Amino acid sequence: METQGFADGRFGPVRQCFAEIIAAQPGTGAAFAAWCDGRLVVDLCGGYADLGRRRRWDADSLVQPYSVSKPFAATCALRLVEAGRLDLDAPVQRYWPGFRAPATVRHVLSHQAGVVMLDEPVPTEAFYDWDWLCALLAAQQPAWPPGTGHGESPLFYGHLVGELVRRVDGRGLGRFLREEICGPAGLDFAFGLSPSQQGRAVDLTGLDDAFRGGSAAGRPDLYRLAITNPPGALDGSVVNSAAWRAAEIPAVNGHGTAAAVAGFYHALATGGLLSPGMLAEAVTPQCAGPDLVFGGDNAWGLGFGISDDGYGMGGLGGSYGGSCTAGGYTVGFVTGSAGSHDRVDKLENTLRECLGLAPIPAAGDPPPGI
Repeated sequence: METQGFADGRFGPVRQCFAEIIAAQPGTGAAFAAWCDGRLVVDLCGGYADLGRRRRWDADSLVQPYSVSKPFAATCALRLVEAGRLDLDAPVQRYWPGFRAPATVRHVLSHQAGVVMLDEPVPTEAFYDWDWLCALLAAQQPAWPPGTGHGESPLFYGHLVGELVRRVDGRGLGRFLREEICGPAGLDFAFGLSPSQQGRAVDLTGLDDAFRGGSAAGRPDLYRLAITNPPGALDGSVVNSAAWRAAEIPAVNGHGTAAAVAGFYHALATGGLLSPGMLAEAVTPQCAGPDLVFGGDNAWGLGFGISDDGYGMGGLGGSYGGSCTAGGYTVGFVTGSAGSHDRVDKLENTLRECLGLAPIPAAGDPPPGI
């Protein structure tokens, strides 16, 4: 299917690279966007948006990029920190009485709180009941003493952050994001889709046993426990359902466009969402070393994966959003066809070549997340 959108003059090679990626997509399509020199210089999309191949992927198609959602959730809490309404070093219990883990707000935002799994088996429906899931999280014993290690909370990060926002502000995370972050910035990204937004949602494809097995290969035992209860987050029949898309599961089920993801990081970098001081703290490593859930070494800021080149967040299946501070650009890649991050690596390195920058080695990428 023909590639839609634009790439400014010198970024013609990016368009060609994207066209090759779309031609090779086995399922639904993808989109890629980039900001540079204060402008949106690339905004491309292509492929189909639905399993039946009746809808093409348009500029306003919304896709779930899994953990690319997490920094959007974190920024809501950071806005409250900036306003003096949330204290990074206060215990979570100050705002959320009954929360069992002796964690601080900073621990939660930087994946050090240890609340990454549930001991009690619960059904998929728990995802659709905010209060129920938050009650389970409040009662959960952490997998490690908070502050002594770190590991991404793959399914629950958004509830942990979002319940802090709700208890301090009164608004749920989806409404706060819409009214305070994405709405004013013109970013087409949301938690909890309305019926009209659901009509623009992309079906996720390729979430089969082989993909799930490959994603879990070589991970610590804690990974399986952290992503399978409640079940369904890696099941196409669940994540493509109306119930899932309407729910707020902010660790993984934000829905947006590539332009919104790239625009989010551009707005951060230019002071449109957080003050320079707050952003600087958010993208300073709070912890580094082995990730106890995903394995391998990484570094976390306050909601952002940190690399030598900048900050951002990847998502299960290959989506990614981030900012290259040295190169002065931001990117967003969202895909409906589950696969590796090789696609966005190729696109970003093609963009860098157009800018006269050296390629980024794969080892420098922020953690992919779920």
